[in-house]
Amino acid sequence: MTDRELVDQAIKMLDYSYVPYSKFPVGAALECADGSVFTGCNVENAAYGDTICAERTAVVKAVSEGHRDDFVRIAIAGHSADYCWPCGSCRQVLFEFAPDLEVLIAKEGGDFVKLSLRELLAHGFGPKALL
Repeated sequence: MTDRELVDQAIKMLDYSYVPYSKFPVGAALECADGSVFTGCNVENAAYGDTICAERTAVVKAVSEGHRDDFVRIAIAGHSADYCWPCGSCRQVLFEFAPDLEVLIAKEGGDFVKLSLRELLAHGFGPKALL
């Protein structure tokens, strides 16, 4: 799958977001080494702390299907003039499973940039650091 195809899957997920409070839909598409892709969208809640981001939705779906140590790339898209950067919580959850993950960040219109998760979460820590 190309970077463009993965970003397009994330963009499609914008339509599924439940965002009555922020009005800011986010979509994500997480690719595993075997080529499987798990998508996610943000789902808000009146108790704001119970909101889940698109990136974490995709990770939880992948983990619930048996994937834990084979994440390759994630694409994240939003309707915004700037790139749709993942929040700190999402960066940490992604780092838990794939510190070397490639991250594709898109903005309105589909333009995207590619960076490493380590660039987005400098000095991150995961389960190996706790052993």
